[in-house]
Amino acid sequence: MYAPAEQVIDLILQNAARATLPFREEPGGRLQGTAFWYNDLIEGEVYVQYLLTAEALTSFDVAAWTLRPELADPAPSAQGALTLDFAAQWKRLPRIGVAAMPAAHMHAYADRKGWRWTTDEITDGLAATESDIATIGRTPVPAYVLGHYAGGERDQIVVVGEVALDQRGRLRWNGDILAGLVGAPVFTDIPRPGGSSKLVCLGVALPDEIAPFDRIRKEVAALRARPGRRWWKRG
Repeated sequence: MYAPAEQVIDLILQNAARATLPFREEPGGRLQGTAFWYNDLIEGEVYVQYLLTAEALTSFDVAAWTLRPELADPAPSAQGALTLDFAAQWKRLPRIGVAAMPAAHMHAYADRKGWRWTTDEITDGLAATESDIATIGRTPVPAYVLGHYAGGERDQIVVVGEVALDQRGRLRWNGDILAGLVGAPVFTDIPRPGGSSKLVCLGVALPDEIAPFDRIRKEVAALRARPGRRWWKRG
């Protein structure tokens, strides 16, 4: 049995409230999306850190990030930051419609400004596995998108809906993804024996489907062999 929505939303915010970062195309803000932090586990406590979003939102040259003060220590004086070579920062994964930005760029920006990121990340334990994804069938199940609605202050919201597999085996959200939430993480809780449930991040919200994390994990892991990587160790 699935947990009540209020309980799942609380779990999502406890684990991932500081994982998302809104951005928009500049000038004009015609395209707006959400990116989120992901730790690609190597072994033990060693991981490679990325920002993930929808590939469809990574083709423009200049982007403005909304700097959420709770994601930095000390809080930055500026409310936003520009990336002038935005399209060039992303490693594209066209087979799944996702793009990954090595986090070194964002950490270098924070170092120059005299603060550090204090984020949550989608970790290996929270990202859905192949067996987790296999629990989703043609019957819709509750799901949740955590992102930043377009316009205004780009406040963080949780949208409640449902996901299911379509006739081609693709993971689909019931209806359209709200403006600004493309690229955001999608969550569900998987019922377990004894009445408990397991919170997982299913994947990335794309304009027309959800890129599942079992495929994302494999595609991102393949980036390790490319130059320019930067590894972190927990603690």
